[in-house]
Amino acid sequence: MSEHHAPGSTDATNGTEAGSGFRPTAVAPVPLGTIGESVGVVVPGASRSIPVTGISLNSRTVEPGDLYVALPGAARHGADFVSQAVTAGAVAVVTDDDGARLLALSADTPVPVLVVDRPRSAVGGLAALIYQSRPETGPAPSLFGVTGTNGKTTTTYFINALLQALGRKTGLIGTIEIVAGGQPIPSLLTTPESTDIHALLALMRERGLDAASMEVSSHAVSFHRVDGVQFDVAGFTNLTQDHLDLHGTMDDYFHTKAELFTPLRARSAVITIDDEWGRRLAAGAAIPVTTLATAEGTDPSASAADWTVTATAPRGLGTEFRLSHRDGTELRVHTGLPGGFNVSNAALATLMVLASGVDAETLQSVLDSADPFTVAVPGRMQLVSTAPAAVVDFAHNPDALRRALEAVRSAEPGSRVIVVFGATGQRDQGKRPAMGAIAARLADVVIVSDDDPHDEDAAAIRADVLAGARHAQETEGLGCTILESYPRDAAIRQAVDMADHRDTILVAGRGHEVWQEVNGVNLALDDRVELREALTARGFTVLNDERIES
Repeated sequence: MSEHHAPGSTDATNGTEAGSGFRPTAVAPVPLGTIGESVGVVVPGASRSIPVTGISLNSRTVEPGDLYVALPGAARHGADFVSQAVTAGAVAVVTDDDGARLLALSADTPVPVLVVDRPRSAVGGLAALIYQSRPETGPAPSLFGVTGTNGKTTTTYFINALLQALGRKTGLIGTIEIVAGGQPIPSLLTTPESTDIHALLALMRERGLDAASMEVSSHAVSFHRVDGVQFDVAGFTNLTQDHLDLHGTMDDYFHTKAELFTPLRARSAVITIDDEWGRRLAAGAAIPVTTLATAEGTDPSASAADWTVTATAPRGLGTEFRLSHRDGTELRVHTGLPGGFNVSNAALATLMVLASGVDAETLQSVLDSADPFTVAVPGRMQLVSTAPAAVVDFAHNPDALRRALEAVRSAEPGSRVIVVFGATGQRDQGKRPAMGAIAARLADVVIVSDDDPHDEDAAAIRADVLAGARHAQETEGLGCTILESYPRDAAIRQAVDMADHRDTILVAGRGHEVWQEVNGVNLALDDRVELREALTARGFTVLNDERIES
């Protein structure tokens, strides 16, 4: 489940914590008295010496020796589950006044209870203290954090691939998966809970990892998931309309993102200044900033940037380009992934690694020899077949959909773009008609279907998207065909049935996801699997890709 498909707030019992798979095997006990001091609570008597070796927000993931943090949730308060947490081995509880009152009404709580005003904001610091995830002395992985509306996942994959090419032992935390020196673990959130993040960072230290890349969502900042984490390099991709169900306005959305670029959260930054939001961020950041302009020759930001993308040229499905510094330094870069946005992602990844202290000569040698930016990213411009070209992408907001549609347009005469997409339920409704209009302008056949309706009426969501598409078609005289088709697997089959070998099919919005949530029920649905099966049924040849699980 990605961030945009996940609830904004975390209930203490909703199962979004991953449990022991993220934890280091050895944790030095921290006395409860020390923990109390860190949150301004005096722990009396013998309780001060109680050893704490873990922390959990979820009673179902508590392990012996844990501190259980009982938070208010969407439906229940975590204090309702203290007895389960204690049975599982919790040695103490942190909660708020409401939680303390609930505990007072129940049977005696057999472990110490620490009451703080805002426990949610204390969790990150407590997790950092207990797991010693970023100690002041001793080795710790270099941390790269990427934020922005679009491009976070691909940029972190690019950073990870470049670091590996440099010989680093790396970790990855993001929308698709979490890698901490072992088998990848599928992700539930773009950025995990702070308890998991600090446990992961401690696990990476324990396993001797040199560096880690992390997606940092606006939800993560708003809900304190990255509290207690300081990134060595923070990167900014872009800011476009999304998540206004949480933030209300674009200005509030921007200010939330900007919190990452403060001395408390990052030591240095690389900021893409192709849009006004990036320029505002670079001007206001209180840490050392390197600026990047990727809109070659068309944007006034280019002349003010430290680094500029120049000399772009097609190379296979991707692009080769140069990164040019104001002092004359140049880096030659190539990405095998299609689309101008992947040029931006590759440029940002390159400069973030450069900002971490790798010298330009070493970086150029690896860029030439290893081709790190041709790494496959599941569900991001993922090619399923070539004739017709069939692509699955995570584009789920107006800007991402526009970029994806522009990227897949073929120059072959007679070729068409057929797009299948929808919009997510219980999320920013304002982007639905905008996405419909973009599809009508940039595709030849628009098939509106379902994304994740959640608990909202799927037909009403489709109607919002269709209204935007039809309005654009009528007012702008567009010649596209607009269709409504559901369920989603039927829409994908319809797209394939309409296609010939010259066409391009884009299935947008869900990317790597393998479940569709409808009225609280997760239905198995993988766009890549459905697309491959529909193509095979038509007799088209599909690519062999082990990342597509059927």
